[in-house]
Amino acid sequence: MSAWDFLVDKQDLTRGQRRGFEPGPLEEGEARLAVESFAVTANNVTYGAIGDAFGYWKFFPAPDGLGRIPVWGFARVTESRAEGVEPGLRLFGYLPMSSEFTARLVRRGAGVVDAAPHRAGLPPTYNQYAVAQEPTASDDHRSLLRPLFGTSWLIDDMFEEHGDFGAASVAVTSASSKTGLGLAWRLARRGVKAIGLTSPPNRAFLESLGIFHKVVTYDEADNFEAPRPLAIVDFAGNRGLTAKLHRRFGDDIVHSAVIGVTHWQAGAPDPEPLPGPPPTLFFAPDQVRKRAREWGLEGFDQRFTANLAEFIEASPWLKLQTAHGPEGLAKTWDAVVRGNAPADVGMIVKL
Repeated sequence: MSAWDFLVDKQDLTRGQRRGFEPGPLEEGEARLAVESFAVTANNVTYGAIGDAFGYWKFFPAPDGLGRIPVWGFARVTESRAEGVEPGLRLFGYLPMSSEFTARLVRRGAGVVDAAPHRAGLPPTYNQYAVAQEPTASDDHRSLLRPLFGTSWLIDDMFEEHGDFGAASVAVTSASSKTGLGLAWRLARRGVKAIGLTSPPNRAFLESLGIFHKVVTYDEADNFEAPRPLAIVDFAGNRGLTAKLHRRFGDDIVHSAVIGVTHWQAGAPDPEPLPGPPPTLFFAPDQVRKRAREWGLEGFDQRFTANLAEFIEASPWLKLQTAHGPEGLAKTWDAVVRGNAPADVGMIVKL
């Protein structure tokens, strides 16, 4: 098949399928883009798990009951009826897991935006595409870490802005996720004690990094000790785990932030009210907009780019693993969505 989408069942993210399609003619203002490469991470699982509630399914529409998981990576314009967008233009941004896709591209500053009507009400962070150079050695790190470490950096920025809410330590769930590791690294640089919660197989790896004050396995979540007051940053989305932490530390919790849902299959909400402050959603695009207003887009990008480069330099443990084509994509997605991707590996798909 010449063109295809990788679709997942919205009710069971482990069920994926490749489905071919016949590309239609472009309308005025549209461009066709061939997808080159992208990263697949637990962050993409979060997009699927909360896709209906937060609009992630809306970016790349799919047949009823199915969804196109958004990813971050590189694509190249192959055909265009969009003014100022020429074939051959290479872009970095938000893509579908597809061999190609159509976007309504408009030149905006140094990049382009997708101005399709169905994306008008969605966060502009996801509609912006940066013009990219020809492939470089740093492309895979950019696909993998720009969205993940971006979230780590923005969470830490929010915490620093609020004086860490007075916390003596910060408990980080799903601590082996790249976003969890990025946050722990940022906290450690500022002298804030990070408590990493993880599954037993990841404990030794996290301890070896030297960025956690303490590493705790999930089965210890209701009986470990940590410096108090405590803040919680929940990347797991496991409500049972959150309840254990709230019952363990109660009124000594000064802030409880919910970020992701890497444990997307974990249980229903706890029926009993939780002690301590209610868990509060952290939505990264809101912090982006706030800082872009204060620092300007150029200032924001300069700060982030410098911090990302430092994190990459400080992370020799990170290995990149590349899969190829739709078959490689299917295997990679299966490993990530089932939580079987190694903590020290970044998964890249090249089409």
